[in-house]
Amino acid sequence: MSLIVLGTASHVGKSMTVAALCRALYRRGIPVAPFKSQNMSLNSYVTADGSEIGIAQAVQAFAAGVEPEADMNPVLLKPKGDSVSQVVLLGRPYKDVQIRDYYRETDTLLTEAVAAFERLKRRFGNVVAEGAGGAAEVNLYDRDIANIRLARSLRLPIVLVADIERGGVFAQVYGTLALLPEDIRPLVAGVIVNKFRGDPGLFAPGVEKLEELTGVPVLGVVPYTDIPLPSEDSLSIADKGERSAARPVRIAVLRLPRISNFTDFELLEEHATVDYVPPGGSLSGYDCIILPGTKNTVEDLAVLNRNGVGEELRLARERGVPIIGICGGYQMLGSRIHDGAIESENPAEYPGLGLLDVVTAFSGYRKTTVQVRRRATGPGPILPAMGEVEGYEIHMGETERGGVPEAFAGEGAATPDGLVFGTYMHGLFQNPGAVNALLAHLSERRGVAFEPVAEAGGGALGTAASYDELARHFEEHVDMEAILEFFQNDGTAAKEAK
Repeated sequence: MSLIVLGTASHVGKSMTVAALCRALYRRGIPVAPFKSQNMSLNSYVTADGSEIGIAQAVQAFAAGVEPEADMNPVLLKPKGDSVSQVVLLGRPYKDVQIRDYYRETDTLLTEAVAAFERLKRRFGNVVAEGAGGAAEVNLYDRDIANIRLARSLRLPIVLVADIERGGVFAQVYGTLALLPEDIRPLVAGVIVNKFRGDPGLFAPGVEKLEELTGVPVLGVVPYTDIPLPSEDSLSIADKGERSAARPVRIAVLRLPRISNFTDFELLEEHATVDYVPPGGSLSGYDCIILPGTKNTVEDLAVLNRNGVGEELRLARERGVPIIGICGGYQMLGSRIHDGAIESENPAEYPGLGLLDVVTAFSGYRKTTVQVRRRATGPGPILPAMGEVEGYEIHMGETERGGVPEAFAGEGAATPDGLVFGTYMHGLFQNPGAVNALLAHLSERRGVAFEPVAEAGGGALGTAASYDELARHFEEHVDMEAILEFFQNDGTAAKEAK
């Protein structure tokens, strides 16, 4: 069998619950695959065959010991602004749509999603599916292909996850169950109360009351944990700060309105103070400034210019502060951007920030999605120390380098002193070698001791040890025997363990 993990709201912990379940099954030798019919996120991942999926499903696949693939997230929505999203269907760009027009596509997309689920089920035998947002969005029931319409199509047992940290857990659970359609409510086989602070035993009377009110068993009360795994979407940015506070090296990551793949910097967060600074926030006092990826380079560049960020970057450059651009941030650092009505409604040319001698052109609805391994070849004190690194590219547009050196073999660009460089490589700073190269230079400039980051071997999706820790934490606090009844271990599929 399989099951669906739904939530009482966004950010209650559905993705981590699915990852924990996948890892727990993997550790028992039970083959399983993750699945999310529709995800909306700007944090994405490129599979081995060049398909683009939400990073949460890649994380869950890693937890399950299998290779990420497009069927695990058949529909990915990437917001571009002004109620427009790019639809990625089965790993490839499909079209840009206004949200009102997207709903006309839901019948077709649900058919594709159910077919993807069935392919996974045939191959792996077991699937843990994840819903999106809150399950009881009553105004969306006729078009909700991530929750209600999917549940109606698959008729699988449902586990409902609620977040006690923000309060109101009784209303969350009772209200969600009361509002579910009559044919869906009986599918709910259990509730997990997530993110409990303190001794979960203290909530025993609450468990009894929830079960009395709803008639649904509470399968566990899971304490809050801060195991380092990649963040799913922009809601996670608000949770950042405490982990990286009070470390002497300070790095500013510009919090662009359409920031994408900020998971690029989560290893840095463990070893430096990393602040996500909104446009208009002060960039003085930072040892390094990073321009991250974005889903809309042209519009986010306009936001930076309106807030005087270009002048702040030029002043930082005069002070010798390293400035790094990743993907869209790399494009912004260039001298010009030619947009053939791909990023904006009309063809136009825009001046870049002018810190790198490169020109970017958006000339067609084509997207580069590829895993890469490259050697850093650029000049200066940082790049040569990185060695060989790996990551992945996800970008529209092509960038031509002027008379400046490459940053990496065959890609990117750097100033002659190497203190400004850009690359299309997401996951660069998930490589310990790249992190050590950057932090060693920044620590030396600041005059503080530097302790190298250990080679953990996890890459962009984290380490196996983190997934094992997540599974142990989960199993300690939930009724695994009840959950295991939803799965079979019949050797249907062989796992490709990483």
